[in-house]
Amino acid sequence: MEHPPCWASFIPGHHSPANGRRICSSHSSSPPQNSAGAFRTTAGRTWRTPSAACWTAGMAGDYGKPMPLIVWDPMTGRRTKLGAPKGCNMPLDTDFGGAAVLCAVAGCDHRACHQGPFRVVFFGMSTDDGAHGIIHVRVSSVDTGEWSEPCPGLDLGVESFITPVPPVFIQDTLYFTHNIGEHDDQAGILKYNLGSNCLSRIDAPRAWPLRDDFAILMAMEDGSLGFAQVHRLTFYLWTRQTGYDGVASWTQPRVIDLKNLLPIQNPDKRLRLIGSVEGSDIVFVTTDLGVYQINIKSLQWKKLWKRENSIG
Repeated sequence: MEHPPCWASFIPGHHSPANGRRICSSHSSSPPQNSAGAFRTTAGRTWRTPSAACWTAGMAGDYGKPMPLIVWDPMTGRRTKLGAPKGCNMPLDTDFGGAAVLCAVAGCDHRACHQGPFRVVFFGMSTDDGAHGIIHVRVSSVDTGEWSEPCPGLDLGVESFITPVPPVFIQDTLYFTHNIGEHDDQAGILKYNLGSNCLSRIDAPRAWPLRDDFAILMAMEDGSLGFAQVHRLTFYLWTRQTGYDGVASWTQPRVIDLKNLLPIQNPDKRLRLIGSVEGSDIVFVTTDLGVYQINIKSLQWKKLWKRENSIG
């Protein structure tokens, strides 16, 4: 069953400016089955193809005041302004919220839907009393742009914050990540189901540093949730699978030695995991020589961009 792509997301955080995070939905002539084919990247990087449907979701306003959200289509210049969700009073540079833009057309093949109707999923945190950090989610109306009432929230503690990792959308559920305090061993994944208006939390399979290019969430080809991480020259991938007993759990990680797979000139230079193709097993990694696309199932790879000062 075709599902809408996560056209764009906006998640301010420790290691990113407060401008919008841009995610381009890249479509080939034959998109993968059960996939929107969206190529998502981490903060500050925009990737485009000739037929890309690209949106940016961002916040605009004065410091300390409720901020409206701006949904911008760079292909047409169209801008749609949504009022700030009720009760939202986040500062401009904040770790306490974000937004994702979803296609709202039933049965859409997502080839040219960037001008069509959309909904925005806004997730934020309330810390008014200084003792609790309540995560809540609201969804904009396709017709009016008005915000829904918030779903029942989760208290994650006052030290919690949304981590700067782009969310993924799988089978009517949006997944995004959070940390508790400044410790990278207390990470979790939040899941919001649009149909049931239910917000819940699952543990991440492994902790990761607070930098946003060490780990990403993935929408895998089989429809499962993936969690990918790069540590030094090793790539790890966990997927969330449901057993015969109906209980979902993380698989043992797939481990790939990138040093033996990719041409790496300087093994001391940190690798960065910068994105994936939604509904596939493809990730994008930067090395000292350039940007590489890797199919983690077949282990086939190709260079997409070469650094000017590299000789590889």
